[in-house]
Amino acid sequence: MSDNVHLGHRARKRFGQNFLNDPYIIDGIVSAINPLPGENLVEIGPGLGALTEPVAREIDKMSVVELDRDLAERLRHHPELSKKLTIYQGDAMKFDFASLSSPENPLRIFGNLPYNVSTPLMFHLFTFTGAVKDMHFMLQKEVVNRLAAGPNSKAYGRLTVMAQYYCKVVPVLEVPPEAFTPAPKVDSAVVRLIPHKELPHPATSLKWLERVCREGFNQRRKTVRNCFKALVEVETLELLGINPTARPESLSLGQFVALANWLDANHQQQQ
Repeated sequence: MSDNVHLGHRARKRFGQNFLNDPYIIDGIVSAINPLPGENLVEIGPGLGALTEPVAREIDKMSVVELDRDLAERLRHHPELSKKLTIYQGDAMKFDFASLSSPENPLRIFGNLPYNVSTPLMFHLFTFTGAVKDMHFMLQKEVVNRLAAGPNSKAYGRLTVMAQYYCKVVPVLEVPPEAFTPAPKVDSAVVRLIPHKELPHPATSLKWLERVCREGFNQRRKTVRNCFKALVEVETLELLGINPTARPESLSLGQFVALANWLDANHQQQQ
């Protein structure tokens, strides 16, 4: 099936569709996911089924969320897949993933995510991490680098801090543009995200954590003292173990959370 990857379907720019068609890469991704019968697998954006087919062969049933009505319809009539799939035709960005999960069978989410929505979709998925066992995503390599980055690197930013707040991030394999039709202009990579059973640095207010990340990374050239001067005194930064003359991108996840928790405790409301 992978030879005739288009099957008469034209990739749609507005959905950011790039269809995977390299059997060797597909095999590597399915091995990384390692789907087992009885698990609660959910694929985001199955497209033409390049990953859906080999994953479905390993298990008895799974769910898929597909925005493109034509592709959802094709899956409904697919000779091999139709009896195994529960198809939700709709936008993954608005989808309630918790509705598919149960405490005894948490979700294993995977997908080749459209480049144009991958970051906001990640932020949406992080809100369901309590219902998720793991996630495997094909993303732009640059996004995977951002997810896995450490402090003091260019790739380190708001996405890094929020991803690592919720999950352990493990880059799995790199994927060249030739593995897709049409070939994108960028390299891709597969990442494994494993939600922490217990948060290593729990925040008392996600609003404050998001705010200090946003303000810090929007002004990367400034010192921490100047970045947050409207919110916090230098003495408090020092008390929290944060060097006021450092740049925000040198702060660890733990330091961002410590700052957010202090602000949550000491400011009655956000300005």
